[in-house]
Amino acid sequence: MSAPSPLPYTDSKPVGAADFYAAVNATFRFIAQKFGSEGLRRYWSEMGTRYYAPVTERWRAGGLAAVAEHWHAFFAAEPGAKVEVTQGETEVVVEVRTCPAIAYLREHGREIVPHFCQHCHFVSTAMGAGADIELRVCGGNGTCTQRFAKVGHFPEPQRLQDIATAS
Repeated sequence: MSAPSPLPYTDSKPVGAADFYAAVNATFRFIAQKFGSEGLRRYWSEMGTRYYAPVTERWRAGGLAAVAEHWHAFFAAEPGAKVEVTQGETEVVVEVRTCPAIAYLREHGREIVPHFCQHCHFVSTAMGAGADIELRVCGGNGTCTQRFAKVGHFPEPQRLQDIATAS
């Protein structure tokens, strides 16, 4: 019997379908137009809290090792992702060298929601909140660094201006 997946869903395909990124981008655009940027942020936070609740539970039980395991599995299933996940003693660093979503949207001539990259911050912050995990995101627009650690590790709060506008 194989170990349970660190992801909150099961899929028989080894890699997801990249056209999903267009649907995600369109969903973000619709919510932002209908409910504004605060509505979009609420959507992202609720997704992190509700949909990813099983991940939060794993992070609570497994700490930073579970965080690293999740991101390894997550990006292994994302088509076109070039990502390195490193677990250190006090933090997990996710170096996104090629964001699969941004790359796909550009390749297919899609207009990217300008604050697309902020979803990583809001979703992951909500995921980590119930597990005493916080993160900081720097960069965006196709490449970024995401650092996960126990709450209190980072001296400064996340600054949204440190997350690049996507184009």
